[in-house]
Amino acid sequence: MEHWDLLCPGGYRILYDDALFPPGTDSFLLSSLPRLKPGLRVCDLGSGSGLLGLLLLQRQPGLTVTGVELSLESSRLAERAAAENRLTDHLKTLHGDLREIRSLLPTGSFDLVVSNPPYFSPHTGKLAERAAIRSARAELTCSLEELCAAASYLLRWGGSFCLVHRPERLTDLLCSLRSHAMEPKRLRLVCKRPESPPSLVLLDARRGGKPGLSIEPPLLLQTDTGSPTPELDAIYFRQQEDRP
Repeated sequence: MEHWDLLCPGGYRILYDDALFPPGTDSFLLSSLPRLKPGLRVCDLGSGSGLLGLLLLQRQPGLTVTGVELSLESSRLAERAAAENRLTDHLKTLHGDLREIRSLLPTGSFDLVVSNPPYFSPHTGKLAERAAIRSARAELTCSLEELCAAASYLLRWGGSFCLVHRPERLTDLLCSLRSHAMEPKRLRLVCKRPESPPSLVLLDARRGGKPGLSIEPPLLLQTDTGSPTPELDAIYFRQQEDRP
């Protein structure tokens, strides 16, 4: 079943289908990581139904975002969401395989690449029954190496690649980035509370960057009382809901 939701009062509308991968906290958290400014050319690899692109445009309307998505069904949802929000000049989706990125887009044509990729090796754990969920969670149609290769190809020299991943894959991630000429520059762990182990990693790498990694304070999801932190509220645009 399809659903339309508002990102925030007066904001963009997102479209998703229960049969495909639903909106997740990961994309909201990732959207807070890039340093955005007007005029940036952004590519979202594995863009799904366009949620991450809409989140970035909600934060900085002066972007142009191009999504690359393997699922035809998800691509069509993203196109409908762009039309509904009158963003067809700012948010476009290419139906295609990022493993064949050279046939889809020119090299060095983006300032920023973002991705909320599959986290798990196909040989670790039980796979989901639905094909769309399997592909979104496990590296069945795109490996970490293939993702980094595509991002490196798309980025101009000095451009940034921002993504979210699992802490247990951090070594794999850092090695893959460096092997494709992208230097990890900013790392932020996501924790439920200060005493909790990290559940996610947010990472910003630079194409052709010099060595030097900044470890930023953790992004905490809950206060001691169990309520959302002010930062999480800001990421979800909840302060706007409190305005009269």
